[in-house]
Amino acid sequence: MRTGSIARTTHETDIKVSVNLDGTGTFDVSTGIGFLDHMIEQFSRHSLIDVTCHVKGDLHVDQHHTTEDSAIALGQAIAQALGDKKGITRYGTAYSPMDEALARVALDISGRPVLIWKASFTQPRLGEMDTELFEHWFQSISQAAGITLHIECLYGSNNHHIIEGIYKGFARAMRSAVEIDPRKGDAVPSTKGILGG
Repeated sequence: MRTGSIARTTHETDIKVSVNLDGTGTFDVSTGIGFLDHMIEQFSRHSLIDVTCHVKGDLHVDQHHTTEDSAIALGQAIAQALGDKKGITRYGTAYSPMDEALARVALDISGRPVLIWKASFTQPRLGEMDTELFEHWFQSISQAAGITLHIECLYGSNNHHIIEGIYKGFARAMRSAVEIDPRKGDAVPSTKGILGG
């Protein structure tokens, strides 16, 4: 089983995250931010990556550190579970409709973290979560997991539908990218022989 586990304590957050890339999409998520819990649960369910994510953060300050550190730890756990990345499909793309909204996510587990973000919101919060933090969450997971990540909302008017479509699209793209391609054997999917750099 390809698994990863991260425990991380700072003056801002105390976090424990574990993943199983070969799971069934089971989750146990508690960040203290209800809407963020919902989005990480959507990621787990639709990627089929089992996720445990428990965060105790300085929410009396704001949501920034909790949001950022949940993504960093999740990305680090995914990178740990991927190991040398031998045999993985590497690339993933998904179109994700959510009612009137349509998101497109394309990614490469390249070891070269880049986020291209083309999505915006017309309200400052969803539930109790600041909408400006969604881009930062994806930036943080891209950096920690070493993912080239392109995210675009092609259209949509409902803010909840836009971000949920994005998370589900990310999940489906990750599901494809982390899967073992039986035709590759144990080869690293790069002519360089390594991924990253």
